[in-house]
Amino acid sequence: MSWNTELEELALRKKLSLKMGGEEKVKRQHDNGKLTVRERIDQLVDPQTFREVGGLAGTANYDAEGKLVTVMPSNVIIGRAQINQRPIVLVGDDFTVRGGANDGAVGDKMIFAEQMACDLRLPLVRLVDGTGGGGSVKNIEKIGHSLLPKMKIWTSITRSLSQVPVVSLALGSVAGQGSARVSASHYSVMVKDTSQLFVAGPPVVARIGQHYTKNELGGSQIHARNGVVDDEVASEAEAFVAARRFLSYLPSSVHELPARGPVPSETLDQSWLRNAIPKDSRKVYKIRPIIEALVDPGSFLEMGKQWGRAIVGGLARVDGWPVVFAASNPYHYGGAWDRQTSDKFVRMIDLAETFHLPLINMVDVAGFQIGIEAEQDGVMRAGVRALTAVSQSTVPWCSIIMRRAFGVAAAGHQAPGRFNFRYAWPSAQWGSLPIEGGLEVAYRAEIEAAADPKAKHAEIEERVRGLTSPMRSAEAFVIEDIIDPAQTRAALVEFATLAAPLRQAGVRTVTYRP
Repeated sequence: MSWNTELEELALRKKLSLKMGGEEKVKRQHDNGKLTVRERIDQLVDPQTFREVGGLAGTANYDAEGKLVTVMPSNVIIGRAQINQRPIVLVGDDFTVRGGANDGAVGDKMIFAEQMACDLRLPLVRLVDGTGGGGSVKNIEKIGHSLLPKMKIWTSITRSLSQVPVVSLALGSVAGQGSARVSASHYSVMVKDTSQLFVAGPPVVARIGQHYTKNELGGSQIHARNGVVDDEVASEAEAFVAARRFLSYLPSSVHELPARGPVPSETLDQSWLRNAIPKDSRKVYKIRPIIEALVDPGSFLEMGKQWGRAIVGGLARVDGWPVVFAASNPYHYGGAWDRQTSDKFVRMIDLAETFHLPLINMVDVAGFQIGIEAEQDGVMRAGVRALTAVSQSTVPWCSIIMRRAFGVAAAGHQAPGRFNFRYAWPSAQWGSLPIEGGLEVAYRAEIEAAADPKAKHAEIEERVRGLTSPMRSAEAFVIEDIIDPAQTRAALVEFATLAAPLRQAGVRTVTYRP
């Protein structure tokens, strides 16, 4: 007696699972310009490191004698692997099997993957390519009843967001719960032209009289600009590179601290920063070259480039130490915060808090966006949420006031009630209102009574502006230090070095808000 028969059946089952949905469905996936889930895994992870879990799950057919004939594998693949020689947990939709619809026990495999990541304290990468949720409509006939929607997986997803880095790559058409899983991430990416994301797809939307193609309804050109996803890339290969790079800045879980990377032997020229800010306050300047000059060369990973554009934010390294970097962008509303920018700032703070990353804030804030559109958009509600996130933060902060710091929005340039590193450049100016807008209110009677109102306005502006020098504020200890912009990197290196031993591992009281 031996177990040869059982071992042969096991080998057959594993062989059948590797065929996924069959040659025809695999060809269709390739014809649509997409990789299969197993090809994606091979390209994403370190070679020969993927260890599948639950690979035998599926729907089997047997002959009259009870002998296995075929197996249609589960349309979700889960397992463990390594990225850059660090263990991770991976869950991927197989669109070649029932279009990735979440049928049968697939939901249990997704939950299992989330639990595995949290309990092993490993990053989670989701390769999303399917409809998600409760399965296809055809599933109703198959099981004989319909399912009541419930948030069975959401407890696990919420736990994951509070404990381990979560990356979601939308690699095809995703709707319903699939879309929600993409957005419920610390970093999410769509592939231009080949991935789409919807609450409901074109056939369902057509029933309310709206007729769009998949890309028109939910392409990356929509969701990379509205903040539903963080980034848009040109190919699946670029999505895999982005995922690997994002994870390189973070610890494997909140129970560890972010590791220090290589310390650069050289840094970029700093001297030009002395003239980076125009003398004319009405002129704009490019913030990204300033960021690149201050961080370790090539280390800035921008997140959400196309939304919340009054802030340029992302991950970077300073003297090898990983940090969250947020910087005002005067090219968008002059740096004033709109609703999206406020939401983006919250995401930056939450990322820093969750994974114990010091936060560097480069400030040129004219206040909240003003005007009828801003009021209709509810900017104040979003802005207050951002200010609350700043107040709740516990990680070390360093603020560099480059130019303007006005209004309620500017009050959120650092966490109140505790020590923060803060510096100003000689170009800095601050107050409750910009002088340009405040003079008309404060000196209206004097200006209107003058023989030459325009000349009186200029006279008052010159007089008041002479009192707004940051040097005057430094005399009163309103600002702790004013530095030569060319010395900013040195200040940031000191900040990162002193902040490193202050970082504390563990789950934060206020956890990540997707």
